[in-house]
Amino acid sequence: MGTSSGTAADHRPSDAVDRTVTVGVDGSEASLTALDWAADEAALRGAALRVVHAGWWEPHADTAEEGTAVVAAAERRARHRQPRVKVGIGLILEAPEYALVRESRTALVMVLGCRGRGAVAETLLGSVSAMVARHTHCPVIVVRGPHVEPSPPSPPGRVVVGVGEHPEGSAAVRFAVEEALLRDAPLDAVRAWRRPRHAPAAHPLLSGAPAHVHEQRAVETLEAALRDAPENLWIRRRAVEGPARDTLLAAARDAALLVVGAHRGDGHLGRVAHGVLHHARCPVAVVPEPGRTTRGPDRPAPPVHSASEK
Repeated sequence: MGTSSGTAADHRPSDAVDRTVTVGVDGSEASLTALDWAADEAALRGAALRVVHAGWWEPHADTAEEGTAVVAAAERRARHRQPRVKVGIGLILEAPEYALVRESRTALVMVLGCRGRGAVAETLLGSVSAMVARHTHCPVIVVRGPHVEPSPPSPPGRVVVGVGEHPEGSAAVRFAVEEALLRDAPLDAVRAWRRPRHAPAAHPLLSGAPAHVHEQRAVETLEAALRDAPENLWIRRRAVEGPARDTLLAAARDAALLVVGAHRGDGHLGRVAHGVLHHARCPVAVVPEPGRTTRGPDRPAPPVHSASEK
């Protein structure tokens, strides 16, 4: 554990110049919130920003003109928010979920908005965001719309990462460390653990040390996950007894970002990633872990009849 120092430029990925932060927009308030987040992310990473709008429409139809207007307005907004960020646009004739999964192949990070209002928004995730999170090739950050979180955390906020069962080489931990360094923010690493029903409670005289073999394993898992973390990053390691989903939701209640790994099979997110995506109040980053192939909507590209690049 140490004190964070240096600038965001010191911690930018070496390939940030060649790859983009990509954001999907549709003109909704939720997608504009995601656009703002993505522009800031690109500025932090020293990367270009790619603004994508996808959908089905007939060439030269009114819907095509609406799509052009959406990306043009988004481009202006992004340039105004982060004047030094290079902005490119893409107008793609394809279902949004398929187009965005394909875009994730060449992106550093994908940012998407989540629609919803009031209590319902805490339990429902947009179908496009959910589909992309299940099949993405890069980290996907799902940002709640302005009507979902009326009191966003003050910057820089905390980055919280859920540490899984296989900590060595975890892409989620690596991404969380990177985000915390870029934002000059503290990192909370959380490992949930459960005692078997037949296990006795810890003896009072043993308080202050790992009181149970399962807690000890959680502590060791945290240490293994963070073994290569830089010394200048302030890290709090937390081994917490309880269900993983509920533990992470509680830990990230006032966080700036919650990061979880996704070990996916047959196009399905794990239960923890699925749960926090649907219930977290803060933005959630879903990071594909190595060793699993992406299946489902990343099908061969259809002919593109209307596209725009800058």
